[in-house]
Amino acid sequence: MSTSRETILTALQARLHSIPYVTVLRGGILPERVPAAGLLILRDGDPGAPGVTLSPLTYHYQHRAEIEAVVQTPDRDAAFDALCASISTVITADPTLGGLCDWVEAEAPQPVDLPVEGAVSLKAAVIPIILHYATADALA
Repeated sequence: MSTSRETILTALQARLHSIPYVTVLRGGILPERVPAAGLLILRDGDPGAPGVTLSPLTYHYQHRAEIEAVVQTPDRDAAFDALCASISTVITADPTLGGLCDWVEAEAPQPVDLPVEGAVSLKAAVIPIILHYATADALA
């Protein structure tokens, strides 16, 4: 039986897989080669300290997951922008992940250009994803 947290992260990963041609990993390491359409690495992040209500006992989380977005093409600025727009489209199309969350929202990325010796530079950023959800068990 999966926890609420794992169910939500798995649903988010499934939504990211719907972005055409983009490779999506969960908690993986940056491979030697970045696929032409881009790479997304979903990190579990930090659920943080929950707010708690009583009767019934409920833990309210603002879980901060992260998506590492990476592109490596000669037109990396446009490719990165398109990748970010695709992430936004996926999240805004279903901001409750099919009712699993109260709300999902992305924060703005802070992209950086990373030089690669003998190859086209990478453009990458960490995109914070805030998952608002409640559960009856802090470990579930």
